[in-house]
Amino acid sequence: MNSFKQLLKASGAHPPVGTWIGSASPLVAEAIGCVGFDWGLVDMEHAPLDVPGLVHMLQALAATKMLPVVRVPWNDAVMVKRVLDAGATTVMFPFIQSEDEARRAVAATRYPPEGIRGMAGTTRAARFGTVPNYFRTANQNVGVIVQIETPQAVEQVDAIAAVDGVDALFVGPADLSAALGHIGEITHPSVIGLMSRAVQRCKAIGKPVGTLGSSAEAVAQYRAIGFDYVAVSSDIGLMMRGARDAIAALRTPDTEHVHSLSSGTQQTTY
Repeated sequence: MNSFKQLLKASGAHPPVGTWIGSASPLVAEAIGCVGFDWGLVDMEHAPLDVPGLVHMLQALAATKMLPVVRVPWNDAVMVKRVLDAGATTVMFPFIQSEDEARRAVAATRYPPEGIRGMAGTTRAARFGTVPNYFRTANQNVGVIVQIETPQAVEQVDAIAAVDGVDALFVGPADLSAALGHIGEITHPSVIGLMSRAVQRCKAIGKPVGTLGSSAEAVAQYRAIGFDYVAVSSDIGLMMRGARDAIAALRTPDTEHVHSLSSGTQQTTY
């Protein structure tokens, strides 16, 4: 079984916690993977990451316990084929708006006759041809997550979630807020209300649904709504927050705290 599906199945009442990896840095990805997150989203939609770079990211994460999910830039069968050949086993598709688009996403991840994925025998996915019966087992080992990012997609969520091969859904609060006319207001009542509706519909159908929060407080709110898996911030977001906290602790708007070995800490006023 696909490792991400196993994670969701084993989590029970404790939603798996992940984070976004947008740095495109294998070293940063490996470091984040050592922290203790259950899963991480390797972003190819908004991060400066190509397929060769993705290979390095997956190699780095293989040394950690964090399960990688790869978000492709678009619902494009050629890109999906290359991402799978590079070794991705769970793929997230952005901006899925309909049942037909969900079916095309699934088909891109499947070898014939279930789909349209092209066959190549010596890829990293097949451990360069050493995995026995790879072509016969690959379809069942690939996970598919589709993103719901607009009110129109929420209206179609029943049909999207019911597509065979869609293993989980993911609600994007930032894009949803923009589509609702409340850009950046991810906790606006209209946004939260529509997210809650998506959760209710997914639970009625029996498909897991996740989301991303910018802070632990936001994620706690999403857990209370009923999301089955969650992500908090990103590698860059966590780094920037730590950097801001550090500089805020050492500097005020009109005073810089200067430390030296000879004089200790002094205040220099400008």
